[in-house]
Amino acid sequence: MTKKLFIKTWGCQMNVYDSARMVDVLAPLGYRPVDEPDGADMVILNTCHIREKAAEKVFSELGRLRQLKDRKAEAEDGRMILAVAGCVAQAEGEEIVARAPFVDMVFGPQTYHTLPEMVAKASRAAGSVLNTDFPAESKFDLLPEEAGSQGVAAFLAVQEGCDKFCTFCVVPYTRGAEFSRPAGQILAEAKRLVAGGTREITLLGQNVNAWHGDGPDGATWGLGRLIRALAEIDGLARIRYTTSHPRDMADDLIRAHAEVPQLMPYLHLPVQAGSDRILAAMNRKHSADDYRRLVDRLRDAKPDLAMSGDFIVGFPGETDADFAQTLKLVTEIGYAQAYSFKYSSRPGTPAAVEGAQLPDAVKEARLEALRQLLDAQQIAFNHGFVGRSVPVLFDRVGRRDGQLLGRSPWMQSVHAEADERLLGRIVEVRVDAARANSLAGTVVTGEYVTASSFQPAVTLEASA
Repeated sequence: MTKKLFIKTWGCQMNVYDSARMVDVLAPLGYRPVDEPDGADMVILNTCHIREKAAEKVFSELGRLRQLKDRKAEAEDGRMILAVAGCVAQAEGEEIVARAPFVDMVFGPQTYHTLPEMVAKASRAAGSVLNTDFPAESKFDLLPEEAGSQGVAAFLAVQEGCDKFCTFCVVPYTRGAEFSRPAGQILAEAKRLVAGGTREITLLGQNVNAWHGDGPDGATWGLGRLIRALAEIDGLARIRYTTSHPRDMADDLIRAHAEVPQLMPYLHLPVQAGSDRILAAMNRKHSADDYRRLVDRLRDAKPDLAMSGDFIVGFPGETDADFAQTLKLVTEIGYAQAYSFKYSSRPGTPAAVEGAQLPDAVKEARLEALRQLLDAQQIAFNHGFVGRSVPVLFDRVGRRDGQLLGRSPWMQSVHAEADERLLGRIVEVRVDAARANSLAGTVVTGEYVTASSFQPAVTLEASA
């Protein structure tokens, strides 16, 4: 009998990957994904603890879902199993059970491979099933193979956890210590994805460039070596990876940007702040100049590399002078895209107990100033492509009839009028217009093209 499964996913790409694998784990039990929670036999909230007031947003959502759960029971339409998964579940599982006893399962991101056992327990138990342990075995060793195609562009988790212990971050506590999957396991999954129609793979990890796995040759590989092996898979046209840490950018990985055509010229490399004093308080273990030198090396290897980053403003103790250093670094580096946030405390992190917390009005003003600069850089970068041609991998249908959406090598969203037969193909698109977050263009040819045939219209330094 087919049962309906609804999963709501918050947060990072790793959560998106985890949600897809939960679908695979539950498929043998008869669960099939649906687009709405109403009438579902199981609802899972796959949560993220990074954003402000993450737990309260979960409880608000649970209040709405409780009504659907009660309505399903009253209609004698069976039982809705309600679950909270992910990082909020890991960090605050006992509080969820106490405040929302109608939740049937609460489990962390390392345990979802045991979902069949948890479902069986939830079906028998009167209370909630709580599973926030860090099991000795790797979940990746126990997950089933992917059920069907994962799409033209797919995520592939290669590394999980973090050993960096930045003072603002909960990831080491919710995802655990750094763990790298063996290269053979990753390559096998990548080959299955490509056989199912995937043309672009994004390698995922909390510190993905810290990956160091056992290679098929018996040696320990780094991410650069893994990327070279992935590039040998026939049919895999594009490779990306995220999220990276400046301390883990090895020489071989930098060379891969110059030497592997399938590795896209886009890198998300968070720096968080431009002040050495604040970087030290964050426990980043690199200076602003370390970051500048690293970006110079990357751009020497790959001159058309588009940079993305993360920034936190209003960190405890941040002065006007500290913030000015962040603006200076952004101006010097030049970003094609970036994410910026106000600092908000996370329970259990060292920064949460710092005495010099800043007023929200100060954080708001600094965030607005930073975003104006970052937005101007992104707009300038995108507008530099108008009149040029770019290779676009169309991976989905647009909102309008006859429209396809895809990505450029530089991670820009591109839409154009195109036949659906071009889905999954890389085609040449002439850019006619640019917006802050996307490009619009006209298909020039339906023939396969390579990223190495094109150069960006402007360098990022010029767009700053």
